[in-house]
Amino acid sequence: MGIIWTIVIGFIAGVIAKFLMPGDNEPSGFILTTLLGIVGAFVASYLGQALGWYGPQDGAGLIGAVVGAIIVLAVYGFVSRRA
Repeated sequence: MGIIWTIVIGFIAGVIAKFLMPGDNEPSGFILTTLLGIVGAFVASYLGQALGWYGPQDGAGLIGAVVGAIIVLAVYGFVSRRA
């Protein structure tokens, strides 16, 4: 059930992040939006653990996943503009 919950939260976070940060160059589609949110959740969990906000076994929630997905979108936009 944990994997399914991560996918659901990842999809919701990806949709919210794309709504908050729209653009022409961002990845689109159901699968890429879900992957964006999941990667955002992992980024937020890693950064939160590194900064001491989360414990070693804690993960980011929906808000953290959205913030992580926005960070991933910003990095993607920066890299795709340079290429």
